[in-house]
Amino acid sequence: MPNYWLLKTEPRSYSIDDLERDGHTTWEGVRNYQARNFIRDDMKVGDGVLFYHSSAKPPGVAGLARISRAAYPDPTARDSKSHYYDAKASDEDPRWFMVEIEFVDKFPELIPLSTIRDAPGLEEMLLNKKSRLSVQPVAKAEFELVKGMGM
Repeated sequence: MPNYWLLKTEPRSYSIDDLERDGHTTWEGVRNYQARNFIRDDMKVGDGVLFYHSSAKPPGVAGLARISRAAYPDPTARDSKSHYYDAKASDEDPRWFMVEIEFVDKFPELIPLSTIRDAPGLEEMLLNKKSRLSVQPVAKAEFELVKGMGM
């Protein structure tokens, strides 16, 4: 049974349009332990993703993606030239993990956070409670509601 996720990105860094063009991408550079644990321990191939544009006006869900490769060590943690470098990361203890995602669909219109907050059935969605976390689990019913709003 698949899990469902909300992944946040700033559209000026990497948008749903970029993912649609590329078809797939790595989801590297996560440096929050709770988000890392979701990636490392819970994400699996085939899981559904709500692709969320943060730091946008307005912020919201822009489309759908899917986990296409399960977690593996994030090489940017070992690259001293990377913005995501972590001197404590090693081969024995990589500390940080990443997944790969693939494009599924772009919504005709972004679903704004304000719409999600006001939607019946989404009151308990983690996005509405702890909106700063960049990787969040989403209940299947929540995923389906948001997906339906976008189609």
